[in-house]
Amino acid sequence: MKSLSIGSALLIAAVAFAFAETKTGQTATATFSGKKIAIQYSSPAVNGRAGKLFGKDGHISQDPTYPVWRAGANDATALHTDVDFDLGGLAVPKGDYTLYVNIANPDKWELVVNKQTGQHGTDYDPKQDLGRVKMTMSKPAAMVEQLKYTISSSGGNKGKLELAWENVDASVNFTVK
Repeated sequence: MKSLSIGSALLIAAVAFAFAETKTGQTATATFSGKKIAIQYSSPAVNGRAGKLFGKDGHISQDPTYPVWRAGANDATALHTDVDFDLGGLAVPKGDYTLYVNIANPDKWELVVNKQTGQHGTDYDPKQDLGRVKMTMSKPAAMVEQLKYTISSSGGNKGKLELAWENVDASVNFTVK
C-alpha cells in the first residue's frame, strides 16, 4: 500500500511539473539574403493562469521591472542579427540585443530593444535601451499555452517579429537593409 501511495504521488508530481514546465533554449530564426535574425528565449507556460498574467494585479506585475516585462522566462530574451534592419521605425544595427516588452497599456504594448546582453530577465537597465516600438495587438485564434516567438518573411526584405502567449498576439513589422 505504501509503494502505491509513493508511486501515485510521484505520478501526480510528474504531471504537475510537465504542465508547469518552462522550456529553455527556444529559438526563432529567419534568414534574409543568407543573413540570420534569431531570438533565443525561455518559454513559460500559462499553467492555469489564463486571465491572471497581465495587468496591474497579474502574475507578471510581481516582476521588479514591471511594467517592463522580460518577454519570456529566466534569462533575458536575446536578439541576434547578422544584418541591419528597421524594426517598426527603429534602426537596429547588426549585433546582439535583449528584448523586453512594455505592457503598461494592455492594448498598446511596446517592444523594447536593449543594448545590455547576457543578464537575467529581471535585470533591466532602461539607460541601455536602443529604443522602443509600438506593437500591433491582436488575439490568437485559441489560447497559446506556451510563449512563442516567430520571425517570418513577408517577401523580399520584409518580415514580421511576433510574440504570442495566453490571449495575446503582439507583432512588429521589419525591413532588412
